[in-house]
Amino acid sequence: MAGFCRECEAIFSESRLAGTDKPRPQSSNEPSRPSPRCPVCRSPRLLQHAELDTLAIGHVDCDAFYAAVEKRDRPELRDKALIIGGGHRGVVSTACYIARLSGVRSAMPMFTAKKLCPEAVILPPDMAKYRRVAEDIRALMFSLTPQVEPVSIDEAFLDLTGTSALHKMSPAQSLNHLTKRVESEIGVTVSVGLSHNKFLAKLASDLDKPRGFSVIGKAETETFLAGKSVGLIWGVGKVMRDQLAKDGILTMGQIQQMALDGMLRRYGNMGSHIWHLARGLDERRVEPDSAAKSISAETTFDIDIADLDTLAGELWPLCEKVAFRLKAASLAGQVVHIKLKTAGFRLITRQVRLQAPTQLAESLYRSGLGLLQKEVTGDWYRLIGIGVDSLHDAKDADPIDLADPDSDRRRRVEAAMDSVRAKLGKDAIVKGRSLKTLK
Repeated sequence: MAGFCRECEAIFSESRLAGTDKPRPQSSNEPSRPSPRCPVCRSPRLLQHAELDTLAIGHVDCDAFYAAVEKRDRPELRDKALIIGGGHRGVVSTACYIARLSGVRSAMPMFTAKKLCPEAVILPPDMAKYRRVAEDIRALMFSLTPQVEPVSIDEAFLDLTGTSALHKMSPAQSLNHLTKRVESEIGVTVSVGLSHNKFLAKLASDLDKPRGFSVIGKAETETFLAGKSVGLIWGVGKVMRDQLAKDGILTMGQIQQMALDGMLRRYGNMGSHIWHLARGLDERRVEPDSAAKSISAETTFDIDIADLDTLAGELWPLCEKVAFRLKAASLAGQVVHIKLKTAGFRLITRQVRLQAPTQLAESLYRSGLGLLQKEVTGDWYRLIGIGVDSLHDAKDADPIDLADPDSDRRRRVEAAMDSVRAKLGKDAIVKGRSLKTLK
């Protein structure tokens, strides 16, 4: 199969396209001609690739998801710039593609986004609604394969190996059919990347947003990656990118010319990781049962805070959120970490390992407060967060501590509060330290 039409799903061959307008090679000096069109419906949205029938690892990523859901539910916003995010001192969660034309980007401070796109409509995120929509999309994914690995609320990997006989179509066709169902049944759009491993499928899904479908085959992998920035390698953050830049390494092609042992000597295990991914070598499987590695919550302030008592007041409701999520998931965390962002956007993280896993808000608060106290030395902060990792089953949570006779009382008090809230609502009973926050 040479390819298929993404609109009408008609299968075509090169010979069937012979009568259509075909593009000149990019190196040609002759005037360009229109892209080829589907011989059935005349759509230009054709998908062609020499390995189209053999690739089975997909990455599906919703296009400007939060904004797309809001535009679906509010048709009057369809042609307007839309930003989903917090208050003036918050950050952009998602910007629609119209707003992005003005330079607005996710994670950008809201005051910057407003300057770039003053005409934009700004809405607070409605996470409960977005989760419901995401669940509907995920149900469509599971209709294709049980091998679905969610990455976040709006993206997932799919392994469609061996599904051709079941669906009577190739994995590429199945993924395209999924995009059409999401658009018609859910009312939002997605972009797809198809390749032979997760790293490349993820890169491919970002190549042609929105409503894109990009393919990276085995034969072209190293050539495709050669000119790409090392910053695109999974796990290479700013610190590692700067270190590589100091050594004169800016592209994956440069790494492709280096020996593995040299990368290991210079960068340790991370050097091996980078060396392999720069060649498109990724043996990670799509893991449908991959469990959460951490649970956290954070908040951005409207006004910067330097006072310990005020920061502690902001910390407590976050501890309650994390504890609620742990209990709902029947999990407990043994490593507590806090996150702070200064007024100058410097990120600070600190962590402590507990003697035993916990799912109690009070235990999280005490540990987090101990970490926080060491950092409040005059700096002004715009964000605080707390979370847990090293997750365990809930049955291991909060054992009786003979060295802390009051621990069992705290556990029973919190269990009683949870019981009251389950019946009467989360604000039916609160601790005294919550009163400042509720004002």
